[in-house]
Amino acid sequence: MERNLKNVLVISFGFLLLFTAYGGLQSLQSSLHSEGGLGVASLSVLYAALILSSMFLPPILIKKLGCKWTIAGSMCCYVAFSLGNFYASWYTLIPTSVILGLGGAPLWSAKCTYLTIAGNSYAEKAGKNGKDIINQYFGVFFLIFQSSGIWGNLISSLIFSQASTKASGVLAVLLIIVFLDQITSDQAETEKEAPEAPSFWSTFLATLQHLKDKRQCLLIPLTMYSGFEQGFLSGDYTKTYVTCALGIHYVGYVMICFSAVNSLCSLLFGKISQFTGRKLLFALAAATNTACIIALLLWRPHPKQLAVFFVFPALWGLSDAIWQTQVNVLYGIFFEKHKEAAFANYRLWESLGFVIAFGYSTKLQVYIKLYILLSVLVLSMVMYGAAEYVEAKSSLGTPTATKKENVEPRAQESHL
Repeated sequence: MERNLKNVLVISFGFLLLFTAYGGLQSLQSSLHSEGGLGVASLSVLYAALILSSMFLPPILIKKLGCKWTIAGSMCCYVAFSLGNFYASWYTLIPTSVILGLGGAPLWSAKCTYLTIAGNSYAEKAGKNGKDIINQYFGVFFLIFQSSGIWGNLISSLIFSQASTKASGVLAVLLIIVFLDQITSDQAETEKEAPEAPSFWSTFLATLQHLKDKRQCLLIPLTMYSGFEQGFLSGDYTKTYVTCALGIHYVGYVMICFSAVNSLCSLLFGKISQFTGRKLLFALAAATNTACIIALLLWRPHPKQLAVFFVFPALWGLSDAIWQTQVNVLYGIFFEKHKEAAFANYRLWESLGFVIAFGYSTKLQVYIKLYILLSVLVLSMVMYGAAEYVEAKSSLGTPTATKKENVEPRAQESHL
């Protein structure tokens, strides 16, 4: 097997094992630990820590430890959260939620750095376009990773033991440590160009200074929308539509439908993006989400319309597959020279989208949430179009040789 592809598969199955354990725990926090609001409090603390982590930790850990050991160490933070759920209390869940939040941003940043470097490395050897290979690698990753929603929801729906699910997080760490190759110093500029890890203050400043890039500012609404749309489906759609009309026992099966379509479409769009281009895919995702939002505003759910309850998550999975794969690649292509700061911003703004959606979840009626979601989507598409215009305009002034050097041989990063 081609070595880079092997490493992509190792990371993908590592994330599959890890999030099969974590995904079920996250979705059940508010119901498993409802007494005193412990579950909601733990999620709030988790996202707050994730925002802080996004500002400081990813560049520091990646430069100091390298991608492999950053991934392995960050996975241990997720395992700690699983252990905290064995004996859930304010003294176990809150500290482990902080630990998980701190490990979340470095995990995703290191994963995206690794996949992008692997894609560019193979493209250089094979004489292919770097961004096409990166698209395919991210498609493979999300095909495998998104299927964690299938297995996690299947286990929860069939009421299997939670202990066996939590143990899969430990297997994920072992898989990464044993089978994932470390990135060599001549491949990763994160290890080659910085003999010493940057300070917290310099990292924070670099994250803020990256906002001077017009393209980054223009992509903020799109990045936040990723958090909004995921939060709506897993929280509001399942609670307001599925649980009210069909019962809570259908939630797992609805989310399995979402995860299955998302997984398959991730691979599909990763492969066809080299023929369609990212703009057409973004337009498809926006049109599909817009149609779903309008339909949800008009629909009056009834138990006899069972198939309809699965149509919405299937279409949502199609759109989310595009948001996840293409926004990751977009950041890698736009910000190849400042990728650590760029992907720190990615995680920061996406996490903020989750936090805002989580914050108004219990305070607003569902139709208002749908109008908010539609407004953010429209704003995202307008500003994304402006970002593409700025990128195209700047590329016209870049010498051909320089552009070729930047796209293919140099290591780039994209981020979830």
